[in-house]
Amino acid sequence: MRKLLLLCLPFAATVAMAQKAEDAFKYANLITEKALQEKLSVIASADMEGRETATPGQKKAAAYIEQQFKRMGLKPGNGDSYQMYYPVYQDELTGEQLQVNGKTFAWDKDYSFLLNAISSGQWTYNNIVFAGYGMEDAANKIHDYAGLDAKGKIVLVLEGAPDNYPNKANTRFNPSSTYAKVNVARTQGAAGLLIVSHDFPKQIPTPFQGNMYLQRNEGASFVVGQISAEVASALLGRTFTLSADQFKEIPKGVYVAALKLMLQKKTNELQSSNVIGILPGTDKKDEYVFLTGHYDHLGKRGDVIYYGADDDGSGTTAVLQMAEAFTTAAKKGDKPRRTIVFMTVSGEEKGLWGSQYYSEHPIYPLDKTSVDLNTDMVGRIDTERKLGDTLNYVYVIGHDKLSSELAPINEGVNNKFTKLTLDYKYDDPKDPNRIYYRSDHYNFARKGVPILFFYDGMLLADYHKPTDTVDKINFGLMAKRVQMIFLTGWEMANRDNMLKRDTPLNMPSTR
Repeated sequence: MRKLLLLCLPFAATVAMAQKAEDAFKYANLITEKALQEKLSVIASADMEGRETATPGQKKAAAYIEQQFKRMGLKPGNGDSYQMYYPVYQDELTGEQLQVNGKTFAWDKDYSFLLNAISSGQWTYNNIVFAGYGMEDAANKIHDYAGLDAKGKIVLVLEGAPDNYPNKANTRFNPSSTYAKVNVARTQGAAGLLIVSHDFPKQIPTPFQGNMYLQRNEGASFVVGQISAEVASALLGRTFTLSADQFKEIPKGVYVAALKLMLQKKTNELQSSNVIGILPGTDKKDEYVFLTGHYDHLGKRGDVIYYGADDDGSGTTAVLQMAEAFTTAAKKGDKPRRTIVFMTVSGEEKGLWGSQYYSEHPIYPLDKTSVDLNTDMVGRIDTERKLGDTLNYVYVIGHDKLSSELAPINEGVNNKFTKLTLDYKYDDPKDPNRIYYRSDHYNFARKGVPILFFYDGMLLADYHKPTDTVDKINFGLMAKRVQMIFLTGWEMANRDNMLKRDTPLNMPSTR
């Protein structure tokens, strides 16, 4: 009898596991087109005003997500609160002045400054370094600072690049970008950088409030600004305004001019939040599976709303609907073994702020976090995809990194139930889009937590445009993708062991 019982045990376990998988598929069917559309139509509505971080629209979205978590019966994820608040800072201009050789110029008619890059104060400079286009590009043998001493001086440069410059990439890493020129000027020891712009007088007023940032600015005094051709001409000792072609003929070097700058600003402390709900596990409740998506987007520009239906209203909706499926299962007695953490974060569009804040202030131990399944844009079709599976695919990022068990589990679930094409092209370390670094999973991965990131590839079309609206979502394909993510999460929450951490990342660590 004992021997027979032992022989039957493996069969019984196999039957139990098969039954558990079938139960999971039953609950996955709660992830329907109708349910997704109902929730997304709220999240990406005009009432949410584009959900920009630290704005009333973001707070409305957070309140809606919290309401849904409460309705489902999830427990608060941050002590007795569903919100994990973090500070956000924003500079506000309260006074400014620019003079050259005693002549006072006007804000937005002749100049504007990047508020985040400068502290309040008054500065006087008598030596101006003109560095042409201010570029350093060894590949194309451009060294605009050669022979120039910029230490402690204001550097004046032209916007853009020479007419024959071959690098046309529109990225901040292009040596002709403002970002690159500022970095070069800093490395040269300059006190600041003024860029000659032909966008004066400004047609759209420069806002008196600067960009938001996550770490308090303690008063960097590196000046970054745009100036008109008239201001630049005065700095170069001309009594008339140079044309664009004339600027190109000006020799590089040091020019004498009396430049006076004054700026007064105050720093406002704002607040944003991640919204977290948990479904406690059973025998492995002290281990965690995270399901994440970012609920912020780009907000409003004047009266124009950036709805962010796909980016990332779709991922936020996916987290909500997976929570619906998991809590329904729990109420019917099918509770997960591990605790599932449903976390929607803000600040992603600003630089992965919400997930960065969580990773630096984790509520649940990261060494006990088995995996993060991150969902950012799963409702659309990649307009550049010219394959026959355009209505049956999803890009999966992270499958071959950090854990050798990620792909077998995900692929096994997909092969059994959803049969999507799992496309790994963005896992190539040479991917020029660097997708691995561009969503919230990265802040888990950099701490060693295995991740999978699910993405539709909509980089063109309506990406970061006001036209990213609910009517563009393919809810049939979205439902199938979200079911697959749910089933993957179910398997990872109920298996015997946490995912192994046995695969080096082997990718550059910079974003």
